[in-house]
Amino acid sequence: MEYPTSLIRLRMSAHDAHYAGNLVDGARMLHLFGDIATELLIRSDGDEGLFVAYDNIEFLAPVHGGDYIEATGRIVAMGKTSRKMEFEARKVIAAVAVDGQPSAAGLLEPPVVVCKASGTCVVPLACQRLPHG
Repeated sequence: MEYPTSLIRLRMSAHDAHYAGNLVDGARMLHLFGDIATELLIRSDGDEGLFVAYDNIEFLAPVHGGDYIEATGRIVAMGKTSRKMEFEARKVIAAVAVDGQPSAAGLLEPPVVVCKASGTCVVPLACQRLPHG
């Protein structure tokens, strides 16, 4: 059985920057993963379900205001009510400090993995609206 996947791509704004040096709080990546988990549960079960726990989180590189982040997730296993998921966030475009050009940015080839995580969500049986093959 092939399980659903999800992708979100967005630009981190100055509003997302929380620390000195225009650094974005790592929790922002977890917020994206939560949105991805919700989409995955809707696709698999027709219900938003509940995020129970992360079992692993790795912050691997800094994210700054102006960076573009592509976050992906996928269901890797399904129990009767539980859904095991894996997530990854990659920086695909980086804001670049160039003298006299504050709007400079560069495409990252390959993208830089900034965060990885895995966790479990639950959709109670009474809330599952879609068949699971």
